[in-house]
Amino acid sequence: MVKILVWNVRDQKHMSLRTLAKYTGLSRNYINKIENGFTHPTLDAMCALARVLQVPVTDLFEDTNGIKP
Repeated sequence: MVKILVWNVRDQKHMSLRTLAKYTGLSRNYINKIENGFTHPTLDAMCALARVLQVPVTDLFEDTNGIKP
């Protein structure tokens, strides 16, 4: 299973949900659902979030199965 870490990164960057929504073009409701695990985001959405948060898209995911590359 993969855990999505958008909230963690957004919090580290001190960015509000409103600001992230504004610059990604995604709705606050959609981002909130992603952050709380209520929806599976599209790759395009994750790329937009990573671009605005200025992190590699891989930083927005955590492998919870403990599988190491």
